[in-house]
Amino acid sequence: MWFAITFAAFFAMNFWMFLAIAIPMLIYANRQEPNPPALYFSILFALPVAFFLISGMGLINYLFNLSYARLLALLILFPAYLSLRKQNDTPSFGRTGPDKALAAFLALVVILSLRESSLSDSMRQTFYLFIDIFLPYVVVSRSLKDMQTFRDALLSILLAIMFLALVAIFESPRHWLLYSSLTQSLELNGAMTGYLGRDSMLRAIATAGQPIALGYLMVVGIGLYLFLQQSIQQKFARRLGMALLIAGLIAPLSRGPWVGFVALLVVFIATGRNPSRRLFTLVMVAIFSLPLISILPGGEKAINLLPFIGSTEKGNVDYRSNLLTNSWIVIQRNPWFGSTNFLDTPEMEAMRQGQHIIDIVNSYIEIALENGLVGLGLFISFFALTLLGIFRAMRSIPDRGSEEYLLGRVLLATLLSILVIIFTVSSITVVPIVYWPFAGLGVAYAQMVRNNSKQQGSTFKRHT
Repeated sequence: MWFAITFAAFFAMNFWMFLAIAIPMLIYANRQEPNPPALYFSILFALPVAFFLISGMGLINYLFNLSYARLLALLILFPAYLSLRKQNDTPSFGRTGPDKALAAFLALVVILSLRESSLSDSMRQTFYLFIDIFLPYVVVSRSLKDMQTFRDALLSILLAIMFLALVAIFESPRHWLLYSSLTQSLELNGAMTGYLGRDSMLRAIATAGQPIALGYLMVVGIGLYLFLQQSIQQKFARRLGMALLIAGLIAPLSRGPWVGFVALLVVFIATGRNPSRRLFTLVMVAIFSLPLISILPGGEKAINLLPFIGSTEKGNVDYRSNLLTNSWIVIQRNPWFGSTNFLDTPEMEAMRQGQHIIDIVNSYIEIALENGLVGLGLFISFFALTLLGIFRAMRSIPDRGSEEYLLGRVLLATLLSILVIIFTVSSITVVPIVYWPFAGLGVAYAQMVRNNSKQQGSTFKRHT
């Protein structure tokens, strides 16, 4: 399906022609696939995140922005949502703690959108929240009810990310961004950057739109691989898969995801067996690796790219520090619910870069500026409750060597690494497209473990 979608996009003359080819394929594939999240994840990254304005036909300026991800949500997730609502064993939205936090966050965003926008703009914003956030979260959190459906969904994400790793490995050394012309040929408005370099090397992008977004995907892929690699029997094949993902992580030359990768490893090791010994080993390997790398050909160049200790583009670090300082001044003026004109303030104008843009390279700051500390608190509460649900589910599993417990470790570590990375990047391109349904995975996991415990308890009572 991935290749069919890619073929249709590259050979279509415009976006309407692409829709004419893609929609029948997606409808047919959705009817054949019993696991909608698996289908959704398998083709989610096939095309860049770019938008096409659907005309208002003279009645209004335009109806809405349609992106490839939104097309998948409408054709795959929305029918799945309607089907789930008819199933008696599906928990209704609002039953869990994360549900309540998300509902409050979405309601706040909708209400705040009325501040300085027209009714049509507010309706459009509500529609976007429904298909961009609500649908992916609800469908994923309610569809995955056993280990097999989890395996299928996670494998779909992993294979999609591994393909992007191959693209990244191709793009960087050949100095050729494979998808750079696609948005122009389909007449799309998108967040695809042009050719960006760092220390004379091209930063790979693939379909992620930004190098840092591609690195973010690679960290998610590495996390999922820690769970799925157990099904690979050959040791060489297992190592080759991990090497591919790490190469894909290096190719974008983005340091935020590298920090997230370290966070992923630390949490994963800390929740496993003998955490103290393994964490000590990890630290020792890191300490002794740096001198060895420095004496290798190109080693100094590699070390200069590392976060905190490298010297390449230190201005980015200063920019992020200044952003925190200036943003806090702006937030204090409208602390509870933010403002719509925060970019017009002198403090934000001082952050305007050479590209004549103000880059809010921090998702938490972005939310606080737009929706205030109340919005930020609800956003953080949603993920905190999701993490707490995963952790409690893990603690209820008696067998620490079980597949269920390993899945919990992976979901906990990966979601925490996502929350670390979005401190270094705004919610652009694929970033929110991943973290909302990934939180859904965490909620689905907590519900699955809870239901399994209840069933085991009922079975035990019947036998006694």
